[in-house]
Amino acid sequence: MTSTIQNIPSVSVNYSQNGSSTKVNQFGMRPMQERAYSKRGEQYLLIKSPPASGKSRALMFIALDKLQNQKIRKAIVIVPERSIGASFKNENLTNFGFFSDWEVNPKWNLCDSPATEGGKVNSVKSFLSSDDSKLIITHATFRFSVEKFGVEVFDDCLLAIDEFHHVSANPENKLGNHLSKFIERSKVHIIAMTGSYFRGDAEPVLMPEDEDKFENVTYTYYEQLNGYQYLKQLDIGYFFYSGLYADDILKVLNPEEKTILHIPSVNSRESTKDKIKEVEHIIEELGEWQGTDPETGFQLVKRSNGKILKIADLVDDDPIKRDRIIASLKDQNQNQNKDHVDIIIALGMAKEGFDWIWCEHALTVGYRASLTEVVQIIGRATRDAPGKESARFTNLISEPDASEQLVTEAVNDTLKAIAASLLMEQVLAPRFNFKAKTISSGPQKGFDYGENGYDNSKENIGFNKETGQLQIEVKGLIQPKSKEAEKICENDLNELIAAFVQDRSTVERGLLDDGLVPEEITQVKMGKIVKEKYPELEQEDQEAIRQNAIAAINLTQKAKEISIGKNSSGLNNSDQKSNTALVDGIRKFVTDVSNLNVDLIDRINPFGGAYSILSKTMTEESLRKLHSIISSKKLSMNLDEARDLTKRAIKFKHDRNRLPSINSSDPWERRLAEGVAFLQRKEAEKSDD
Repeated sequence: MTSTIQNIPSVSVNYSQNGSSTKVNQFGMRPMQERAYSKRGEQYLLIKSPPASGKSRALMFIALDKLQNQKIRKAIVIVPERSIGASFKNENLTNFGFFSDWEVNPKWNLCDSPATEGGKVNSVKSFLSSDDSKLIITHATFRFSVEKFGVEVFDDCLLAIDEFHHVSANPENKLGNHLSKFIERSKVHIIAMTGSYFRGDAEPVLMPEDEDKFENVTYTYYEQLNGYQYLKQLDIGYFFYSGLYADDILKVLNPEEKTILHIPSVNSRESTKDKIKEVEHIIEELGEWQGTDPETGFQLVKRSNGKILKIADLVDDDPIKRDRIIASLKDQNQNQNKDHVDIIIALGMAKEGFDWIWCEHALTVGYRASLTEVVQIIGRATRDAPGKESARFTNLISEPDASEQLVTEAVNDTLKAIAASLLMEQVLAPRFNFKAKTISSGPQKGFDYGENGYDNSKENIGFNKETGQLQIEVKGLIQPKSKEAEKICENDLNELIAAFVQDRSTVERGLLDDGLVPEEITQVKMGKIVKEKYPELEQEDQEAIRQNAIAAINLTQKAKEISIGKNSSGLNNSDQKSNTALVDGIRKFVTDVSNLNVDLIDRINPFGGAYSILSKTMTEESLRKLHSIISSKKLSMNLDEARDLTKRAIKFKHDRNRLPSINSSDPWERRLAEGVAFLQRKEAEKSDD
């Protein structure tokens, strides 16, 4: 095997390092916290913000104000697991100018309590009747408490739910059920916090009628990273391997980078089913084992250049060993020591509530079932730290083998990995604000329109460096009419895109169907997703949301294609690596087209850039296998698609005063005509019956 690090095809996002996200106001609040605090009077507040942006402290500021000024008697912080409870420890906020400190009586931090779950539930009841005002508990303890005591005992309390993406509107999700009851009763305040922006299983977190009651505070990844002092570049990508992953690990793992390595679940295809031996194999590949540090529990490994690597093994099930390692990793005295540890090997840990600012590479073997899990893993590498100029995420995926019995599962994992990559590209991009190009359109304050400034004769793109917002004019764009639709376009496009890229048939066709007409997925598939998610909206608002969502993903993908195009001579050549920022790529695309309109955007295949990367990374044999599997089960059309195509054919007739022709040279027009013919045929068959 070779130890040459291969350059992973990825999207690279560059940031300006303006330091804004780390600056504080007169009350000690960073920009995200200040934004959240300005909405402190809202009964229901949803904070969407990346890891390390300061959500925990934002909650403290708001909770203290609610306790003192808004007649809230108790603040209950609810976290998914015990380890995250430490994020809400005492903070001396008055030292920075705030009116009160955050202080939690140790007996009411039930995340530290050794009691059984039943004992913790009884403690919740005791807390509610005590004079103290702050409680820290897990999601599980809260669920059991509600089941035992009902929702009424929590009246006039603030419920602050951390890692809110664990909640779901699914009836099987008890926390989601309880939350609906609290909202229906309307006697509590709720602050929901998440760094994931969406659930990874595409299920809604809340029912639409409940979600509409929440005021959104969104702080994007772009804003966060753009405002750092040190980190200026983030790369994400994937790499395919064959055989055992441990044999190829050094093709993507650079021992000189601070790395969190997540090995595959024992139930996954990539696993050998012996996680201990996998870790041993990885250590052998890295160098010569020198024993275990008795103080920290870290494995010591000597590299060929003489350097001693310190490796924290969190895979070992021995509780004594693992507790010592975890304690060493959480040692506050070592927070600023870059050389404290070099590599962390984990399986299910080191995702949420884990802070290692020096991490430069999050390397994950095998696809994780949830996209939110992927986001959390990437978040481990996005901390700002002195001397840390770049960070990356790599998903190491087993290549579908033509001889493999479980080839369908392999294909599925491949498609999911690509979907995760596409979604993360979207999450990391600047915030889009699409505007219809009209006669009255003009420049907006705070936006930079490039060297030549705003041009009234064409569509323009403006960029606000402070907010990380792109304003893009599009001809023919439908503007949302209702406030709800406006809110969705402003805050929830990534949730729609998450559902879109998780639709397997959509990804399959977008990547591997040579006969695909892009509008079939940009209009029909995305249109269907929007209608199912927002059935209460008028058709015009649904179409406005669809257009915004497709424009967001397609412009990001065109920017990536421009970056890849500059590097077309060889993605595996380290000298050819593209560092083009997404903003520059999007601006170039908008500038180069003579007329940026909705029809042009709809004609872009959102998966075209992903296929370009796939074809350069995967072996020809595996790529042919993928094509074969997708082609073998391709369906020509179903009744629902035909109905949707017919509706769009009616719009086509309205716009052009003629029906779409089956003989047209335009593939989308032909597809519309095929849809009409299919529906007519089915209606005729029904009449014959």
